[in-house]
Amino acid sequence: MKRRQLLLGAASLMVSAALVSGCASTPAASPAPSPSQDPSGTITFWSSLAGMDKVAAAFNASQDKIKVNFETVPNGAGGGYAKLSTAITAGNGPDVATIEYPQLPQFVSNGQLQPLDGFIDKSATVDKLSDGTKALVQFGDQTYALPYDAAPMIMWYRKDMLDKAGVGVPKTWDDFEDAGKKLKAVAPDAHLASFNPNEASLTAALSWQAGAKWFDTEGDSWKVGVDDEATQRVATFWQKLIDQKIVKVQQSFSDEWSADLASGAVVGVLGANWSATGIQKRTEASGQKGQWIAAEVPNWGTPADAFYGGSSFNITKSSKNPAAAAKFIEYLSTNPDAIQARGNTGSAFLAFPGLTPVAQKAFDASYFGNDIYQVFDKAYSTITPGWQWGPNWDITNTALKDAYGKLTTGGKVKDAVEAAQDATVAGLKQSGLSVKE
Repeated sequence: MKRRQLLLGAASLMVSAALVSGCASTPAASPAPSPSQDPSGTITFWSSLAGMDKVAAAFNASQDKIKVNFETVPNGAGGGYAKLSTAITAGNGPDVATIEYPQLPQFVSNGQLQPLDGFIDKSATVDKLSDGTKALVQFGDQTYALPYDAAPMIMWYRKDMLDKAGVGVPKTWDDFEDAGKKLKAVAPDAHLASFNPNEASLTAALSWQAGAKWFDTEGDSWKVGVDDEATQRVATFWQKLIDQKIVKVQQSFSDEWSADLASGAVVGVLGANWSATGIQKRTEASGQKGQWIAAEVPNWGTPADAFYGGSSFNITKSSKNPAAAAKFIEYLSTNPDAIQARGNTGSAFLAFPGLTPVAQKAFDASYFGNDIYQVFDKAYSTITPGWQWGPNWDITNTALKDAYGKLTTGGKVKDAVEAAQDATVAGLKQSGLSVKE
């Protein structure tokens, strides 16, 4: 059975209490017109992405048939998805929303998004995407979003500290461990990176890179493998790094993490292309310009990577003007003018071919000691195929973060992924889905 059928077959049972507080039914989708039609009218756009107000204004200035009213909403961790889901369920959600890839299947399974098929010109949009990015937004034979960014996982290092330790940029995870040991020998208080217990999606990316498949389908059932062999390997390795104090357990984006980057207590960041702005913000006052470099993430013997983060644009079920919404989504995700309008808001790596150079031109990368976009390109070319997100990321995300809360008091990474496996299977079964382990 196709993944879309598995997602939608239990839509009425998949409404998560963590996301949906209302119980009103959503309005039916309007019939899809031909993409060649010229829509008009007023639509609303919700996003937490910086600079999207400027993009909406640029779109409005570019034509006079569609008017976009923009509203900034909190990010997902700040309650943005709860607000969005509640509004859609009540029938007063925006026409266009921004949803990250792990959460997208959950909104599809809840019946809260309209397929884009029939509203968009697929030959000019979806058909130009890589197979890896298509897989993030397509369910069965229907497309539920257009992707904005395609964020490869990236390792960031203080090159001066690698030099001090007498090591090159680690190519493999064994190299990474060795570099960490040598760093400790010359700088006992320094850590090569952090392990971030608040970033369950980073565990997913590391597992994805190692060949894991947390979610798959078999017949009419979901297969769940949050603790599969590849993930167990990742968990065991990172536990070893934690035990050796090569990495430090700390919340990403916390005051402690920021202070450690500034002081040199942590000299590496396992992140993505979008990490550049945050690293610069936290370290430039400490005189670290030119010392930070981007690198491909170490691998298990063969070059490989995974997506870490990234967002898509969608038409919600409550949209009264999906044709106009689709026109705006095409602009957001494929038009160079939209990228230019957003300006210097970060080191974006975009899904649609030809847009990344536009974003690169807008971003001042002179703070870094190498060509970071060249690294992004190489990392993107090695994304491991075959990954798909499951029907309810909230369950896995919450279980992992809860279990990771015990890491500083004797808990183990391996125990956390096993707990997340059990919680995911139980949660999906409770939602009425057929699940196999």
